[in-house]
Amino acid sequence: MNIFPNQVYPVYWYQDHVRLIDQTHLPNEFAVVEINRSDDMALAIKTMIVRGAPAIGVAAAYGMYLGAREIHTDNRDQFLAQLEQVAENLKATRPTAVNLFWAIDRMMKTARQTVGPVDYLKEVLKETAQQINAEDLETCYAIGDQGLKVLPEKPTKLRLLTHCNAGALATAGYGTALGVVRSAFREGRLERLYIDETRPRLQGAKLTSWECVQEGIPVTLITDSMAAHCMKLGMVDAVVVGADRIAANGDAANKIGTYSLAIVAQAHNVPFFVAAPLSTVDFTIADGTQIPIEERDPVEIYKIGETRICPFGVEFYNPSFDVTPADLITGIITEFGAVKPSELVQFQERRVV
Repeated sequence: MNIFPNQVYPVYWYQDHVRLIDQTHLPNEFAVVEINRSDDMALAIKTMIVRGAPAIGVAAAYGMYLGAREIHTDNRDQFLAQLEQVAENLKATRPTAVNLFWAIDRMMKTARQTVGPVDYLKEVLKETAQQINAEDLETCYAIGDQGLKVLPEKPTKLRLLTHCNAGALATAGYGTALGVVRSAFREGRLERLYIDETRPRLQGAKLTSWECVQEGIPVTLITDSMAAHCMKLGMVDAVVVGADRIAANGDAANKIGTYSLAIVAQAHNVPFFVAAPLSTVDFTIADGTQIPIEERDPVEIYKIGETRICPFGVEFYNPSFDVTPADLITGIITEFGAVKPSELVQFQERRVV
């Protein structure tokens, strides 16, 4: 399934370069950016032309290959040393999404373990990036189907709520949280999807809504502050969100506002699910206190478009993510199944490193 025009995907290899859907132009304009250099990929990640943890991971893998292609030496040790610099440059783009680091580390591991001349190493890196791309798409389909198994059995037609964008745009295609929604829609189990607008960058309003409209999914947009009211009125049967990094104990970092949504869901006895690939789980950290939280430019808060919405002299705090404690999460949906946060460790050996 591909909802995008002309078989375009959020991130994919085309001829001799990478193509990205420019998410900063949606929903008003559908634009594709062509990336030929690793530095350009780093900028695309940093400026959120490409965003969403799985999509960032795929983009970073391609960024590693583009960087490798720019290295002009036949000396293996020199090549690996320069590739390490490419890796560090890409890692510096966004600190919270662990898929970025996972993909880069996998590419470096491949380079170190591959025997042969430098030109052969470059070709293997290209193939590995394409493999990561293909794996993510397959993983999203699996997450969608695994999520369908654990959604409430009643009512037959579900009203779901999501926050930010964890859809096709945030992955190689199909989506994680929105993949679960898509699977429910495909099987006739979705009555309606409610979407938080997701201040300050409005990914819910701009991106998730756009995806749903393209596919004909029944969708209602609400402001972030309306979720509690909707739950109190019995309008929401379950919440499904994505994640940018999940700690070993199940604490999950996602777009700012997710934590408060989880608190509200628990207060109203509404199941709260996190859908993410196993590559999003960072088993090296014990809990969410160790997850770095990205702080972004305050312009995202004090301007909407070109319009300033507050007086000069105000100070700003703009964390891009918050961490939802594991005890507020009903289940974590991965490609291998849905489990309670405390049971996540059983999948540790299945995580590709």
